[in-house]
Amino acid sequence: MVDETYDNAACRQRLVAGAIEMGLDLDARQQTLMIEFLALLVKWNSAYNLTAVREPLEMVGRHLLDSLALLPHLKPGPCLDMGTGAGVPGIPLAIMRPDSDFVLLDSNSKKIRFVRQAKLELGLVNVQPVHARVEQYQADRPFKTLIARAFTALPNMFALSAGLHQPGVEILAMKGSIPEQEIVQLPAHVTTDVIPLRVPFEAGERCLVRIGQVAGFHAK
Repeated sequence: MVDETYDNAACRQRLVAGAIEMGLDLDARQQTLMIEFLALLVKWNSAYNLTAVREPLEMVGRHLLDSLALLPHLKPGPCLDMGTGAGVPGIPLAIMRPDSDFVLLDSNSKKIRFVRQAKLELGLVNVQPVHARVEQYQADRPFKTLIARAFTALPNMFALSAGLHQPGVEILAMKGSIPEQEIVQLPAHVTTDVIPLRVPFEAGERCLVRIGQVAGFHAK
């Protein structure tokens, strides 16, 4: 059990209230795992500077609920979180989708150490932390979905992940305001769909850019 140095009840209350507002139902186990993940993040952040957000209640909206905004748009099946950082959105999504496997990829060794510790302490058997750069990662399976949150500009993200563009794969990129200039710089053979996101307790604009490849096109 992690050493809780913050108001557990207040964080859980905010998490549950936000999830209800989003139309999501978190059972008792999922709530507990989310709050334990948050406690680990608070504890490690003081030494490893994993996130600029320091206030636990703010982390509920910025990291947990923001991650869960992706949940209704996520296909079942193997998922790769590109540039996972401190495990978001990968760990919250893995908690909610125990029947899907999640590879959490990052080139920052200290952040991957944290993700490995979180996987161990939370008992998340469907999470595989990987220390590697996206463009150098050799996948041992095809993914249904590639996800990214605060990773890089869309054209760069698409180019870096080219080796993972198997037929039928979908890319979900979480953004702030609609990145119109980034979208128009994507290759002509992709389709894009912009979905507004509403994250409770977060005032800033959020959207999801869904990228797919035109049927019949397969990146070499």
